[in-house]
Amino acid sequence: MRRSFEKISSTVLSTFKSLLAVDWLSTVTYQEKMVRFFLNAYDDHKPGEPFAVDKEEVTAQIYDHLNSITKRLNPSRKNVDGGLYVGVTGISYMFYYLSKNPLLSENKSVYLKKALEYLKPALEVSAGDKTSFLLGDAGTYSLATVLYKEAGDENSAEMLKTYKSLYTQFLNPKFLKCGGDEFFVGRAGYLAGALWMTRELKTPVFTNEELYKICDVIVTSGKEYSTKHQSPCPLMYHYYNTEYLGAAHGMSFILQILLSVPGYLTYNKAAAKDIKETVEYLASLQTEEGNWPCCMEEVGLTDHKLVHWCHGAPGTIYTMAKAFLVYRDQRYHQAMLKAGDLVWEKGLLRKGPGICHGVAGNGYVFLLLHRITGDDKYLHRAKMFADFMVSDEFIRDARLPDNPESLYEGTAGTVCFLADLLVPDKAEFPFQDVFSTYSF
Repeated sequence: MRRSFEKISSTVLSTFKSLLAVDWLSTVTYQEKMVRFFLNAYDDHKPGEPFAVDKEEVTAQIYDHLNSITKRLNPSRKNVDGGLYVGVTGISYMFYYLSKNPLLSENKSVYLKKALEYLKPALEVSAGDKTSFLLGDAGTYSLATVLYKEAGDENSAEMLKTYKSLYTQFLNPKFLKCGGDEFFVGRAGYLAGALWMTRELKTPVFTNEELYKICDVIVTSGKEYSTKHQSPCPLMYHYYNTEYLGAAHGMSFILQILLSVPGYLTYNKAAAKDIKETVEYLASLQTEEGNWPCCMEEVGLTDHKLVHWCHGAPGTIYTMAKAFLVYRDQRYHQAMLKAGDLVWEKGLLRKGPGICHGVAGNGYVFLLLHRITGDDKYLHRAKMFADFMVSDEFIRDARLPDNPESLYEGTAGTVCFLADLLVPDKAEFPFQDVFSTYSF
């Protein structure tokens, strides 16, 4: 009898310990997740139920942010570093973007004036490398070209000339040792600026042949790196020796740009084959829950924590969207929807309101999906993300970005997102318009 009792007690104790261990592991997992994102407590949209954005409410949020930005960040030379990404050039872009919004047109002249004010110091001192689009002067020249043209300033032509003077540097195969093909400082960023200016100016900035030369260098660079490192797809790229896959420094943005340059896939059939196979490979890396690895080193891991525009589904979804629009393959459509569900579940980031690694950037995912599908579910989801950024929980517990007013890390990007909520059929993440053909 005693032995039987001891056996039962041992079993109960063992079971109790197991339960404690499971509970402890669950707590760790829960705490780990809560470090990265807030639980999404919002009800999802009910199928068939119409949804409309309260435009007065959203406009009020925009004005609140503008008041804070202009009070906290001055258009001065000390705030130039970081270019479009975190410098005053990004604030200038925000004001230019607002000036084009038809629902904010009553303040258009004010926004254009402010855009010019914030651009001025960036034209007086360098933001960084001249050739860098997002972090340096190339982005400033690009914005200046468009903004001066809008304002009727003849200096627009001079700014465009300066931007184009950088062109030959991108044809150098050894342009940047750190990795010269990505968005922030590389060839893809320079092409993104050229395509954006072409659309805004409604006239080609470069000839197609000039664009194709840079595309050819990007493809050759990717092929050579892939061959040297025995990569599993035809094109592979690195940034500081890391094979990133996301939008910030990685393959996804590079592929999106190659798919966007008008006529390139027809012009270079061999490159088109490599691009398509690489897009297919990137799509194959999507995880069961809808995310993508941050870099090739993480391929094969089961848990990919970063649900950011810069690294993860919220940025890679633009490549899937462009691939769907180009190839009309339902695989890419399904990849987008899967990514959207992941962002709805884990996209209320604690890192702040920004578009690079914040709630507004993830909210843009739903505006993209709304434009492609027409489903009000995604407009509802975008509005819920906007609502969360003014909630007590977010204001109390979200982290303060290093550059809290900036375009990519801070509230200037949030303003662009909110402005796009007012006109969702025209919404676009900055410099990532997947719908334009860029040919005039």
